[in-house]
Amino acid sequence: MPSLHLNAPVEPTSSPHSLLPFLQSQSQQTLNKLYSRPSSCLSIFRLLAPLQQQIIMNLLWLESTISSSTMAAWVVREEKKTYDAALSPLFRLHILATSPIKLALNPTFKTSMRQALTGGGTTGSFGVPAPKDDKYPAMGIDELDGYALERWETILHYMVSSGSGQNSMRPSKAVLYLLQQSGLMANSQGALQITSAGFQFLLHSPHAQLWDLLLQYLRLAEERNMDLVEVLSFLFMLSTMELGREYSTEGMNTTPQVAATHKAMLNDLRDYGLLWQRKSSSRRFYPTRLATTLTSSSPPLPTSTGPSSGPKEGFIVLETNYRIYAYTDNPLQTAVLNLFVSLKTDHQLSNCSCAPTNEKKMYVLSLRTPRVLVMPHSSQNPLLPVTVQDQIRLWELEKNRLKSQEGYLYTAFTSPADYELVLNYAKQLKLVLWENAAKRCFFGSLDGHANIKNFIERRTGGNT
Repeated sequence: MPSLHLNAPVEPTSSPHSLLPFLQSQSQQTLNKLYSRPSSCLSIFRLLAPLQQQIIMNLLWLESTISSSTMAAWVVREEKKTYDAALSPLFRLHILATSPIKLALNPTFKTSMRQALTGGGTTGSFGVPAPKDDKYPAMGIDELDGYALERWETILHYMVSSGSGQNSMRPSKAVLYLLQQSGLMANSQGALQITSAGFQFLLHSPHAQLWDLLLQYLRLAEERNMDLVEVLSFLFMLSTMELGREYSTEGMNTTPQVAATHKAMLNDLRDYGLLWQRKSSSRRFYPTRLATTLTSSSPPLPTSTGPSSGPKEGFIVLETNYRIYAYTDNPLQTAVLNLFVSLKTDHQLSNCSCAPTNEKKMYVLSLRTPRVLVMPHSSQNPLLPVTVQDQIRLWELEKNRLKSQEGYLYTAFTSPADYELVLNYAKQLKLVLWENAAKRCFFGSLDGHANIKNFIERRTGGNT
């Protein structure tokens, strides 16, 4: 039996993939239907943490259950919490059969996962390759990358411009509806405007952006009478396909409902740039890099988009005098940065823009990425210079120096004694938000007004 190597310290697991909490919220019946597809099991396996993958591989080829205590004995005491934390999501995903004494993989998951690793079966779970079409030339990978990049940047350009029409391309109605439903854009006076969540979205990596939209797409599946298992299975199937290869829809549709779901998804995913078709009625399609990297760590685009795009390092240079320089000639990158700083193009350098030194917008969000090169830079220096960090804190304090709170103002007391009496009573109940002894008035919280009012009425005999 293979052993679970936990006799050495295990690195803390990173944050779970954003899809996993959604899957954990589904019923066991739904997950079992999903696990009947080998491509789905393999895709979910890719999204799990390394320790969880190792646990699955140790159980995958066992023909019987294993005692929980036996598994636990392989784990050193210092890593017991890490091991338990890795097991818990596997139970919630119903990958592990729920038993406090014996551990075993879900039989459906185990069968499909074995098939995914060893091959076999005729279900077309990994797609049905299309025969060569002599009528049309094959699409090259560069052409697919260009198509995916153009579709994806169209969506981001529209968000950045808040639908002002600054970009000639416009996303489809289905994409605009999804942007609204996800809260990334909102209708304001008849026009779509980017929201606070939309600003945060622009700062994510392309992979995270894509899954943000796809998660909302999954939540809308029931509203659109789409089979959730088929939607998930189709996405997982795309993620296991070969880039540059053409696939057929023949044999994928087993029932009218499945056929309707696949047809709707082909139209939608074409708008997002996940797949390419010669025409909407075609029964053949190419997955793009956006689709084939859905469950992998590979970049979804050859030239990544968004504020985290461009060169791997040094895209933004931040000086200690608060001036920043953006070395890029990408229109989308420049447009996104303009949301946070007032960029001015340096005419001597066509690919360089700079921001003024007194800029007070919260551009810091875009600077907290691996694309920043701090000047002067060394391994000992923090990502942001101390002078910049201090200035950011001052701007934040200035922004939050005032706050509003509902309540009642108590004034016009007949004597200092009355004022002190009521004030002390309110202070005992911790209801005083502000006071001014010189003007004999104080401001009390909204929920404490009834207590203060009753106290005053008792002291005055009901004459307030």
